[in-house]
Amino acid sequence: MKLTFKIISVITLLSLSACKDFLEERPQGNLTQESFPLTAADATLATNACYNSLRNWYYHTGGYPIYDIMSDDAYKGSNPTDQANNLNPFDNFTHTTSQDGLDRWWNALYEGIKRTDVVIEKVPLIDMDEAQKANLVAQACYLRGMFYLDLVRGFGGVPLVLDTNPPLTLGRSTEEEVYAAILADLNYAVQYLPERSALNTADYGRATRGAAKALLARLYLFRKDFVNAEKYALEVINSGEYSLDPDFGHTFSIWGQFNAESIFEIAAQGRDGYDNGGNQYANTQGVRGTPNRGWGFNRPSIDLQNSFEPGDPRKDATIIFLGEVIDGVTILGDGTTPNITYADAPANTIVQEIECYNQKVWIPGTSTNEQWGHNRRVLRYADVLLMAAEALNENGKSSQALTYLNQVRTRARGSSNANILPNVTTTDQSTLRDAILKERRSELAMEGHRFWDLIRTGRATAVLGPLGFQAGKHELLPIPQTEIDISQGAIRQNPGW
Repeated sequence: MKLTFKIISVITLLSLSACKDFLEERPQGNLTQESFPLTAADATLATNACYNSLRNWYYHTGGYPIYDIMSDDAYKGSNPTDQANNLNPFDNFTHTTSQDGLDRWWNALYEGIKRTDVVIEKVPLIDMDEAQKANLVAQACYLRGMFYLDLVRGFGGVPLVLDTNPPLTLGRSTEEEVYAAILADLNYAVQYLPERSALNTADYGRATRGAAKALLARLYLFRKDFVNAEKYALEVINSGEYSLDPDFGHTFSIWGQFNAESIFEIAAQGRDGYDNGGNQYANTQGVRGTPNRGWGFNRPSIDLQNSFEPGDPRKDATIIFLGEVIDGVTILGDGTTPNITYADAPANTIVQEIECYNQKVWIPGTSTNEQWGHNRRVLRYADVLLMAAEALNENGKSSQALTYLNQVRTRARGSSNANILPNVTTTDQSTLRDAILKERRSELAMEGHRFWDLIRTGRATAVLGPLGFQAGKHELLPIPQTEIDISQGAIRQNPGW
């Protein structure tokens, strides 16, 4: 992956580095907001700094995949005591306004927004090629829209910081105002970003028109605007820019990076450390113990394992079980983690959890360093196909929805498994709605989608209620108490918290 990354200094001083490669950095010193960016080269570096925010460990919901843990797809993972006070509360919905990680995620998202604000505000003032200028601003708009979509889904209405000199005390905007700002950013991105096919391979990982449209489809689906969700999902599909990887497992491998299914992914290199081009997202979830590939958090649940249809190859491609041999390595696991945890100790008749791991973040190698080279897939073509299917079904076009749903199932079964995962044929809207949601769970498991799917379809209380979810409260995270304190009351807490 050949892309240049550089950290800039904006508003507060940020570390700055220069590089030939998008991810290979050399320290160079600090810059001030007044002196940067001034040139076309500066404009590119400032834009690269926006992407660099995505490799910050805290960008991934504060470091840990809490939205998988909060869903029925996963448990905390690791050994029983590791991060128990910090992560078990997300597992059982006892987290508080001061819960570990919430402030880190909030701050990481606003750090990314701060960097995009610099590009969007300062780059248009630079004397440079107009097409290049519009493209760089559009990349920043895409990323800012993505950051704010994370914030508004996670916390509701949040402070809108759309320039580099915001008021010192800034209250919450409404959800509608935040969504309006996201739509403005993404519509600009759609207008000025190139299609994926126009990128040089050295620029894989940069935002494209297809990525902006796919994110719009995600936004509209979450908002239950199925007309626009259908529109943008179909525009991505009909662009001809993307196709399903024939091998589901290959899609997530190191050899599947930036394949034809990838719409947007976060590039990384197999080097320990954020400043060295690494991304700790996979290391956090990697196999714990033998082989030592990480910390072992975010363990696939029994419920997820049982949810796959008989023979579905995606189960084995999603979950690493003890005793498996992967890339010539036998998975023995962690000696301090029980192989089986029972829900009714000491009788031990009801299995609550088994030691297993997220295979979608597996990277071959001999140490934890290689795990830092996992490219997190943020938007996949399979997701867009299922978004199109859902929107079409909700719009009364069930027959058309089947086309896209069954494309995903056909790829999943593979060419030699005709007797599994038969095509869905029902056109009953309610039955098909259930089938599409079930397909999303099997296809997108452990990728951070399940919690949001349950929230937006109104099923969270029924599915997550037994785990501790409370309607009217847990749809949103609490605003970090530190932010409320710093704002001196300008930011108010979410209901129920």
